[in-house]
Amino acid sequence: MKVHYECASCFLRQSREALDLATDDEDLKMQVTEKINQILCSEFRKGAVSNQIGTKIHRTIKKETGNPDPYHDLRIKSDEIALQFLPQVEKLLDNDKSLKNYLKVAIAGNVLDFGALGLKSDIEGRVMSTVEKDLAIDHTSQLEEDLKKAKTVLYLADNVGEIVFDKLLLKKLQEYNVEVTVALKKDPILNDACMKEALDVGLDEVARLITTGTDSIGVIYHDLSDDFKQEFEMADLVIAKGLGNYEGLTEMGLGDKPVFCLLNVKCQPIARDIPAELGGNVVLKLN
Repeated sequence: MKVHYECASCFLRQSREALDLATDDEDLKMQVTEKINQILCSEFRKGAVSNQIGTKIHRTIKKETGNPDPYHDLRIKSDEIALQFLPQVEKLLDNDKSLKNYLKVAIAGNVLDFGALGLKSDIEGRVMSTVEKDLAIDHTSQLEEDLKKAKTVLYLADNVGEIVFDKLLLKKLQEYNVEVTVALKKDPILNDACMKEALDVGLDEVARLITTGTDSIGVIYHDLSDDFKQEFEMADLVIAKGLGNYEGLTEMGLGDKPVFCLLNVKCQPIARDIPAELGGNVVLKLN
């Protein structure tokens, strides 16, 4: 996805929050902010790719502050929130075991995102209201048809906490007799899930786990490991969670492979790009 004008202020807001999490050194924050402004001045223009700029900014913050995981404490908080709501979510699934309901639950997990929504967001309140909403774009029937034809599914994970709800959907996918592989980030960036968090919530119990080989926000083709590129090419079907993966996948050549994005529309640029209403839950087939 290409940047929209609002993305510039969002990059700066996110950078400030990440710096406050990464260090207490005010002089260092100023130095890093100068570098971030230089990145934006040189690279933020019409036609630039949003998740590529975001990745460069967050890598700069990690490198310059010497903090490899500024969002570490929020990772723990996200898991706590997800586990708090898990019994209520499971009860909703007991009442409606349709694929669509499992998709809605997985998308509800997508609001556990302090990066996109900000550190002061009412994440707890958004979770249950998101579960109860209908889908603004609903390609569930196409997904179900493609699942019946597929033997292998590649599932691109997004955030910590969110993967607690993903696990429920991954169990549901087993009913379609597909082999599911979940791709996680090799190293921390923002609050994206890595292998450790996946193992902590038992994703290995319901799927094979791999990494993208990098720490990019979403997928950036030239950053991906050769092993992951092969996994992507060999998969019969791809299911991708979240904004970063949507931003990256829309810049990749997908060929004839069915690719579905599951996300909550958290900002106006995404809303315009899809297009869908702000706050809408989306099951979107890209190709």
